[in-house]
Amino acid sequence: MTVGSRMRQIGWAVVLSICLAGFVVLTFRVNAVKSEVRLAERQIIALERENLLLETEFETRANQQQLANWNRVEFGYQAPRADQFLDNERELAALGLPRAIGGPEPIRVARAPTAEPASFPQMVSPVTGQPAGADDDRPEGEAVASTRSLADRLSGRVAFETAFAEFSE
Repeated sequence: MTVGSRMRQIGWAVVLSICLAGFVVLTFRVNAVKSEVRLAERQIIALERENLLLETEFETRANQQQLANWNRVEFGYQAPRADQFLDNERELAALGLPRAIGGPEPIRVARAPTAEPASFPQMVSPVTGQPAGADDDRPEGEAVASTRSLADRLSGRVAFETAFAEFSE
């Protein structure tokens, strides 16, 4: 091998290493620019969201102002004041008045328990009002009138007085 051939090989190696170093530097630079672009896109998205939030807040406050104007001018409403609130149940009870003469009876919804033994209700057909397991002797499509009124059937109570477990000493 001659000195010129050896110098040519070293020259090619140097050129190849310079190209490889340039490629690595260029790759890092491209990745850095890509990272900056991604960061800028994220900032743009965050600013768009903040802009949308501020627009919504502005519209909400404008609507609240419009409602306040309507309440004040059109309807004469005012916001409640601190002296309008009650401190306890006694003050609330003091506001109540006794029932006027000829006034309607108060609605009562509570029921006292009865002494009759409790059992689980039977399954009843919603169409006929008869127990679901009963055999039918009537022809297809013929309805049976229930002896109980609809109010009685709908207000059937369910009491659960069954023993779930027995304890002994």
